Amino acid sequence: MIKTFFYLKTDKQNKEGQSPIFAKLKLQGKTTTLSTGKFISKERWTFTNKLRNKLRLTSEKNCKLAIDLLESKIESIYLERSRNNPNTSLSDIKKELNGKSIQKGDIEILRLFNNHNDYFKKKFQAGERSKASLQKYSRAKDLLSNFIKAKHGKTSFNISDVDNQFVYNLESYLKYESSFNTKVGISHNSVVKYFQCFKTVCNYGIKRNLIASNPFLSYDEKLIVKDAIFLTKEELERIEAKEFNTARLNKVKDIFLFSCYTSYAPVDVEKLTKDNLIKDNDGSYWIKTNRAKTNIKSNVPVLPPVEKIINKYYDPDNEKLLPKISNQKINEYLKEIADLCQINKKLTHYVARHTFATTILGNGVALENVSSMMGHKRVSMTQHYAKVLDKNVKIDMDKLSTKF
Repeated sequence: MIKTFFYLKTDKQNKEGQSPIFAKLKLQGKTTTLSTGKFISKERWTFTNKLRNKLRLTSEKNCKLAIDLLESKIESIYLERSRNNPNTSLSDIKKELNGKSIQKGDIEILRLFNNHNDYFKKKFQAGERSKASLQKYSRAKDLLSNFIKAKHGKTSFNISDVDNQFVYNLESYLKYESSFNTKVGISHNSVVKYFQCFKTVCNYGIKRNLIASNPFLSYDEKLIVKDAIFLTKEELERIEAKEFNTARLNKVKDIFLFSCYTSYAPVDVEKLTKDNLIKDNDGSYWIKTNRAKTNIKSNVPVLPPVEKIINKYYDPDNEKLLPKISNQKINEYLKEIADLCQINKKLTHYVARHTFATTILGNGVALENVSSMMGHKRVSMTQHYAKVLDKNVKIDMDKLSTKF
């Protein structure tokens, strides 16, 4: 909540020997000052206890009325602006008091990013979004900040000043000049994904009436789709049959296989509890949940390999379906598993999702149903996996051959 304090600026005086009364505004640990336009002598300011005592002089009554109205106006502006923008600043309030109402687009882009990321953080804390997505938006803001400093010598940049030149200079900077951990440049697909973040943040601003248009819509580069890495049936069976000498590798193997047969990423597996295990009217078990990344429903039938893994880790005193292991550790141990199983592929949780998609599609399950189980927003996202299945092409061609 905003607080207003009035004080006398005694180092200045008018011709009558009176000093100006100033207002000090305090909000979220920051302060600013502004003149009230009213004057009073130091002696009367002290005698009336800063105009708080009962006043007899008309000039002092008028002065008191003016600063009370100002305080009321400050609070009214703050309440009105914070209703639409929870991160309203003292600068915003001061501009409006001075008759310089902020126009849409005057907001600084990094401040808009902060507003969005604070909002997104609340969604993450409520379990509606993943930590990885929150980190992605935080990284996007940092990259934008670095570009503004490096190419414009500024610490801020108004949305209204973002034009096509800014947009494509930003793309060039990210691709060829941006550095992180001694690595210079960001891959094309990563840059496209960061621009998706920029567009999303601006759409957030439009919906909240903070900006009028999205300056990043002019950026129309697309992701370069690469062939998905997935395990063949033989490779999957090789991992299933392998028993390791250490408990940690066996746990990671089970989590990986669980993902291969459910499509769930480790962050989704980690949050699964017994409450997510549902028995339908036919007596079949399903895992029903929402993906942490997108909060989209992802319901998958429990296949025999999944049931075996769930039973293996069943603990009556623990609500979780599977043991918890960090994603970093999972990817680290998967490298060992790939070596020990003589699989010449880089195993990650993405490989598990890709394996699920291609295995299910390869067994004739409708594309729409696979898309639903994987929690994809659009069927077009699932079609990528269908394209890599030569097996499906061969089946269709065999059907055509019989006709001839």
